[in-house]
Amino acid sequence: MSLPEVLAGIRAAEAQAGRRAGSVRLVAVTKGQPLEQVRERVLVHAHLQPGGFPLGEGRAQELRDKAAAAQEARLTAPDGTSLEWHYVGPLQLNKVKYLRPVALVHALEDVRQAQAIADAGAKWGHAPDVLLQVHNGEAQKHGIPPESLHRVHAEVVQTGLTVRGLMVMAPEGAEDQARRVFADTARRGHDLGLPELSMGMSGDYPLAIHAGATLVRVGRSLFT
Repeated sequence: MSLPEVLAGIRAAEAQAGRRAGSVRLVAVTKGQPLEQVRERVLVHAHLQPGGFPLGEGRAQELRDKAAAAQEARLTAPDGTSLEWHYVGPLQLNKVKYLRPVALVHALEDVRQAQAIADAGAKWGHAPDVLLQVHNGEAQKHGIPPESLHRVHAEVVQTGLTVRGLMVMAPEGAEDQARRVFADTARRGHDLGLPELSMGMSGDYPLAIHAGATLVRVGRSLFT
């Protein structure tokens, strides 16, 4: 599937949900993809979304290397600014040092990670904004227990980082479970006064958009 086809699906889901066209931003998940593929499958279409498509990486060292290669190749967003990098994977404390190019971390889980990012940001002269990952109820998955969100949010804010919203991954299984998790996360984000909701991937982004997602993370569909 091509990126324009994925973007058309997102716009159709917005319309079906009664939302404004362009209210959802596509994050192109490029982990595991060589830079040339990213150029051919994503960057060539960057003009289709204001500001281009944020590139989502899930491995910190790969992000560091790919961002450096993109800079060396002088790849830019449509307006000539630097590419926007998002970190979408689980975060190990010893890998924070590789996140200097990142604008947004999607999967913050605790205040230790937040403090490590804040400390690194003080050295860099800037720090990425963050989203808090909400646990979806599956034992093997990462995330903050929903009942702890208010406490963790307050602790992360104390580090000086900007918390822009929440992120969640739908549990594997029936659509009704995904709908429930997306709706619950959207409600909790609203209660915290947070504007961003990173929800939905290749297989379930229409459900996430219906629940209020503002960012959808799509990778597999862009490169198959």
